[in-house]
Amino acid sequence: MTARTASCQCGELTAACTGEPVAVSVCHCLACQKRSGAPFAAQARFAKDCVAFAGQSKTWERRGDEGALCTNHFCPNCGSNVWFTVDIQPDVIAVPVGAFADHAFPPPQYSVYEDRQHSWVALVGDDIEHYD
Repeated sequence: MTARTASCQCGELTAACTGEPVAVSVCHCLACQKRSGAPFAAQARFAKDCVAFAGQSKTWERRGDEGALCTNHFCPNCGSNVWFTVDIQPDVIAVPVGAFADHAFPPPQYSVYEDRQHSWVALVGDDIEHYD
């Protein structure tokens, strides 16, 4: 079984994930751009019972574009977002792909909110579904 560990920049907060992600996606919404500090955010979703956390986290909540409550968990030392949850998917943990620091991580299957995508961004791949 595959095991991957995501961590913050200072290494104090981790999310150990077993098995393959349920889904990997890229989101271009403005909130994800702000969360990631990048023109889009890539995240992997895992079944809740496949993720174990270590270290202390702080949380911050926001409402998504469609009304769902998103709870971000981040390191109180370095501020890195290590995972988040969405209330409409209570059995799923989303982990930013960059927190794994693994260049061989599986590619995204979905790209969403592409109507907010920066004009110079192009996600390529035959197996990526695209949504506005």
